[in-house]
Amino acid sequence: MSLIQHLEEFRRRLIVCLIALLITSALSFLYVEEIRRLLIQPAGTLELIYISPPEALMANIRLAILAGIILAMPVIVYQFLAFVMPALYKNEKRILFPVVFLMLLMFSTGIWFAYRIAFPFAITFFLKFASQDLVPMFTITQYISFVTQFILTFGLVFQLPLLFVVLGMMNIVSAPFLRRNRKYVLLVIAVGSALITPPDVISQMMIGGPLWLLYEIGIILVAIIQIRKRKKQASENP
Repeated sequence: MSLIQHLEEFRRRLIVCLIALLITSALSFLYVEEIRRLLIQPAGTLELIYISPPEALMANIRLAILAGIILAMPVIVYQFLAFVMPALYKNEKRILFPVVFLMLLMFSTGIWFAYRIAFPFAITFFLKFASQDLVPMFTITQYISFVTQFILTFGLVFQLPLLFVVLGMMNIVSAPFLRRNRKYVLLVIAVGSALITPPDVISQMMIGGPLWLLYEIGIILVAIIQIRKRKKQASENP
């Protein structure tokens, strides 16, 4: 295919993704109250407010778009794979599908962990500061921004072991290298948690703790991969 044909195909697949996103976002907007209630559920009986006339509408639109992106993800991933597949070698194609599947699986696992475990703990902790003279009143914009940032961050954080697996397969990192640099990574995790989470210690700990655990899991996975590679090389070159 010529460059023009590649660009035309990219344009066509991009249009398909945008149409899918438009449809899923529109459907999500029809059920935006149910989606909002689902996000409020971990906070118990919390009531949200809005302090400007368009705030509630804009927050609902934003929430519908976020839900639309999640619902349209299978279409977006398929269009991406269909676009890049012809340019890949046979061995690269065999690796691509498991990697994409594991990315989606780990992302979903991170979201589930955040929604079911981490976020309820965090929001319950913050609500404990309420008293007779201090009533928690969150605006819909602030709450949705907080919860979506919190949950999506966990989805991205849970990609770390998979990233290590890919780098290990490419011989870019090794298990001894990761162990030697553990203390520096812990420092980066602490700083990164402070940057990517809402500005509070609890959220930073809820991100930093699992991230450190995932780093240790990544070391184990890289070690297993390299042991298998050495065994394979030994059998091929006795």
